[in-house]
Amino acid sequence: MKAKRARISRGFAGLGCAAVSRVRLGDGLLGDRQRVVIGHSIEQQYEQLKLTGRLDAMRLVFREGSDHPRPHEFWDSDIGKWIESASYALMQRRDADLEARIDAVISDISATQRADGYFNSFFQAVIPERVFTNLRDQHELYCAGHLIEAAVAYERATGKRSLLDVMLRYVEHIAGVFGNGPGQKRGYDGHPEIELALMRLYRQTGDERHLKLAEFFIDARGTTPHFFDAESEARNEKPHGADFHGLRYDYYQAHAPIREQRDIEGHSVRALYLLAGVVDVAWTTGDEALKRACLAMYDSCVDRRMYVNGGVGSTRHGERFTYDFDLPNESAYAETCANISLMFVAARLMNLTRDVRYADAMERALFNAVLPGVSLDGRSYFYANYLATDPKWQRFERAYPAERQAWFGCACCPPNVARLLASLGSFMYSVAPGEVSVNLYADSIIEHEGLLIRQTTNYPWDERVRLSIEGEGKARLNLRIPGWCRRPVMKLNGRGVSLRGGRVVKGYASVEVGAGDVVELTFPMPVERVYADVRVRHDVGRVALMRGPILYCVEEADVKSPVETLELPRRAKVEAKWKPKLLGGVMMLEARGIRRCSAAKGLYVTVAPKAEPVTIRWVPYYAWANRGVGQMVVWLRES
Repeated sequence: MKAKRARISRGFAGLGCAAVSRVRLGDGLLGDRQRVVIGHSIEQQYEQLKLTGRLDAMRLVFREGSDHPRPHEFWDSDIGKWIESASYALMQRRDADLEARIDAVISDISATQRADGYFNSFFQAVIPERVFTNLRDQHELYCAGHLIEAAVAYERATGKRSLLDVMLRYVEHIAGVFGNGPGQKRGYDGHPEIELALMRLYRQTGDERHLKLAEFFIDARGTTPHFFDAESEARNEKPHGADFHGLRYDYYQAHAPIREQRDIEGHSVRALYLLAGVVDVAWTTGDEALKRACLAMYDSCVDRRMYVNGGVGSTRHGERFTYDFDLPNESAYAETCANISLMFVAARLMNLTRDVRYADAMERALFNAVLPGVSLDGRSYFYANYLATDPKWQRFERAYPAERQAWFGCACCPPNVARLLASLGSFMYSVAPGEVSVNLYADSIIEHEGLLIRQTTNYPWDERVRLSIEGEGKARLNLRIPGWCRRPVMKLNGRGVSLRGGRVVKGYASVEVGAGDVVELTFPMPVERVYADVRVRHDVGRVALMRGPILYCVEEADVKSPVETLELPRRAKVEAKWKPKLLGGVMMLEARGIRRCSAAKGLYVTVAPKAEPVTIRWVPYYAWANRGVGQMVVWLRES
């Protein structure tokens, strides 16, 4: 059957994102973080994949009683994300050794793929008789999705179809198993991911069957009778009704059809991966009911269930969203993968609606909820991202430690943060014929239709951005005016440009530019106090500090513990001080505050605590826990 081709965008994640290969980051915070990932994290992660047996698992070497580690049902997804991140590295710097490593992994996958196209290292080696019998719990289509994304990225990086051909055979098999036809399964994976992956494949191939399969998985979710109940019965297990081992249908976003959902629910990564795929399908097909559901769920997430750092997911119990305005700090989960998936959704909506509010959320999550996920040296990672911590509390809660780890048993976050930062250029710029949008500011270069746009800045530390245009032709340049900026200033070739009237549309200022033009932007960055909605009970009477897009925290490394006894007077002046040798170069904040100290001995006394003057210092939240283990707090009491 010849695939029907469609006229579609072929950018990263579609929807107008610039190709990774067209953007180069220079000096500055984001460029430094990307270079660390490409230069250190990808290599370190490869060694962990080898050490833990994940690479060997691709060859199906496991046998009961052998020395090889027993594969886990989602190991394939770790491999997929690593190949994807390594592919983005190749787009920016060809590396024969890295390419050979990827080719070796792909060769193993190709050699062990079943004749019918199926591939999953866990099921084929451990329980081959149970293929597609427990999608609720065992991640088969989730793993397929990450391998699909890897295949698309690798083909774009190298032109090689080796992994893409493997995954096309697998997708053809999946399309035969799932659907509304006779004998097909009318179900979906317990962990969404394949939906957005199929949409990436659709944009790569133009094959409308991939779009139709993504639509099927979205339309099937949440319908009755519930697929997960039917699965249980087929396994001769007693259905749990609406409750699986304490996990309800909403944990899997299967409590209602997608078009009827309005609140973001359940496991935070699953919910936002699904939402990213639904956004892709809704705007590709023009489905207005799906669009309404997407926008409502996004608003539910960002307006009522998101932390000040852009993190999402309020509890480790189910790694999930809880309820509106429930945002505890010390037990915050805010999994790095969830924060990355929020960026995926925000980037899609940003490109589709051209509304700055989505770019603002993307920037907040990037600087304050994704960058913390990897250490400054690129060799250790956070799974959860707390907003207040005492290492002793983490130990007794059996939570993820307040110290980055080289790897995890469930290692979804390390390769996820690597693929995000390695592909960062595609989030920074959006393109269309004759048009370039600047969504994020960082020292960088983008090539588009014969023009080279050179962005020179030390953002987010410096408030000044300069864009110089080289090459031939003209383009409309759309410049994001950050929502946090009160008094932006813009100049074109040295002359002031008014940002009033129709110049700024949905937060983007547009100018026509050609070779030799220079646009200068100034985004004043005073230190600002941030207050939570009073319905966020955990933060009542407390204040957080931001400067530009950067959120700050107080660490025990700078202020004697306990940090929770510190208070910031409402009228205290907070100064920003550049520290070039601290944490790779950061803007530190400093103010005179007070510390509450017990005025009498005893666990409970009738004498009010006394206040002592103290100098309080804040560092960017993304850089915390790079100087050893200690207490940390984002929200201080305001006196």
